[in-house]
Amino acid sequence: MKRLWLVVAGALVCAACDGRPKAKGGPTTVAPPRSGPAVAVIDLSGGVPEIEAAGFLGVSVHRASFDRLLGTIREASNDAEVKGVLLRFGGAGIGIARAEEIGDLFATLREKKPVYCQADDLGNATMYAAARACSKIYLSPAGGVDSVGIAAQMLYFHKLLADELHLSVDFLQVGKYKGAEEPFTRDGPSDEARASLKGTLTGLRGIWLDGLKKGRARDDVGDAAEDGPYSPEAAKAKGLIDEIGYADDALEAEKKATGAVRDETRFGSGAKEKDDELADLVRILAGSHGGGAPVAILRASGSIAMNGGTSLLGGASGITEHEMARLLARCEREDSIKALVIRIDSPGGSALASDLIWHEVQKVRAKKPVVVSMGDLAASGGYYISSAANVIFAEPTSIVGSIGVVGGKIAIGDALERIGVHAETLPARDAPGAGARAAYESLFTEWDDATKAHLLETMEGVYHLFLARVAEGRGTTPDKIAPFAEGRIFSGAEAKDHGLVDELGGLRDAIAKARALAGLAPDAAASVLSSKSGLLEALGDAAGDGDDESRAAPGSGAVQEAVDVTGAVARFAPDLAPFVSSLAALEQGEHTLVALPYALVVR
Repeated sequence: MKRLWLVVAGALVCAACDGRPKAKGGPTTVAPPRSGPAVAVIDLSGGVPEIEAAGFLGVSVHRASFDRLLGTIREASNDAEVKGVLLRFGGAGIGIARAEEIGDLFATLREKKPVYCQADDLGNATMYAAARACSKIYLSPAGGVDSVGIAAQMLYFHKLLADELHLSVDFLQVGKYKGAEEPFTRDGPSDEARASLKGTLTGLRGIWLDGLKKGRARDDVGDAAEDGPYSPEAAKAKGLIDEIGYADDALEAEKKATGAVRDETRFGSGAKEKDDELADLVRILAGSHGGGAPVAILRASGSIAMNGGTSLLGGASGITEHEMARLLARCEREDSIKALVIRIDSPGGSALASDLIWHEVQKVRAKKPVVVSMGDLAASGGYYISSAANVIFAEPTSIVGSIGVVGGKIAIGDALERIGVHAETLPARDAPGAGARAAYESLFTEWDDATKAHLLETMEGVYHLFLARVAEGRGTTPDKIAPFAEGRIFSGAEAKDHGLVDELGGLRDAIAKARALAGLAPDAAASVLSSKSGLLEALGDAAGDGDDESRAAPGSGAVQEAVDVTGAVARFAPDLAPFVSSLAALEQGEHTLVALPYALVVR
């Protein structure tokens, strides 16, 4: 819900540092108690990214990643002094699959302790999480519930590219449901693309409504959930929330209900870091990279690329083959690591990088169990990598599949001609089509039919390799996978029915499964597999550490000379960032992708 706020800025004048002398006998400030029954505050208002941002010396600035949230919930559940939990949503936007897992986690916690929730705004996903997670839901008086039903929006650029900019668009696809060229060559979806997406959305809607009804323990919220937006008063009348109030109102109410005498922020803004940051710094300076626990967690979030080159589309971010291969190799050889959990949230990207990472995962799997936990999106290359695991977990609302191959380029030659710029290709070989073939990677030349035929043959080979990789990982044959390929996407629940995933559940369930497969105790430690970067990397190199372990991913700490389009998109249109970044490999010279070929925004 968008609102216009009037902000009035004033001036605050401080007369003197020491201030006025305190009057004798005046009121005294009583320090809050530091022990005794407490309400643990978990603040998600800043979001719950899969990977926290890195700061100075490579130490994270905000310790608020998704896997850290799991540990915080476990600690609060087992802490005898914690009598209740206040979950603050603020106005955060959280993907629906992560919202589902958050709801499940807190639903389990509230069986032991009350969980009060407070939000400034609630959308489809956060309403879903709150309904499942909360004993009571508070909403800010000026807030709202933007619960309006599930829909997807797809963007089409044909008129802009062809009619307005006069660009030549060449795209190919393997898989009739892939829809690779449609955003660039059509003004709306084909019947096949529409049918594929409609089926997925119908499945997601059913899961979403069922979760809301069960969480709120009333069937009538199903109709209300698709008929917003609502003011706080209307949302309360519809049974979507319980009370109207601020975060401190919810906190005081929970303290009163539980007998708590204090509150302590455990996650998010204001959380006490204790000695964690110093401990991390000491471990990094000592050459430790976060391993040592018997269960390693490897976070793979974003688009997939070969390396961290200076792509105009921002290909340096996300999942790079170089960094993934290095971390997977370390996981394979370190005997202290008994099992690996890969947390994947990716729309795909480079076909080559996906296959190389798949191979490295298989090498780990040959020595120790590998379990995948899918986040909001594990499509195309994201699923390619996932298929190498022993066991795959997905949330019912995860987007899974898109087994298909796309490729193409947008040429600007015709557009330049219209403004008086001519590009001439001079091939060294005097033969028909030699110029078009030799310049097929050029942005100034469109593909001829012969070049398209060659590329399509290459893409078909990659597609059959994709099927074979999935079949090998899933322990079946390509013909059994083929009916669910050709670019089709599924909800996690549908993917389980089709055998593309093994279990429905989140990261916590995946970690538990990894422990069991490795024969470890149910409480065996799990830690994130990470690497040092920035200044610490330079310090390591200066110390003469020439081992691969000392090298960070390409581009981490390097000056990016190109314009980062993905970064700009992420700031101004964040829903488009995964789509834009997944196409970065095209701009870097690759023409074969296993990527979700459209911007899929589920609302």
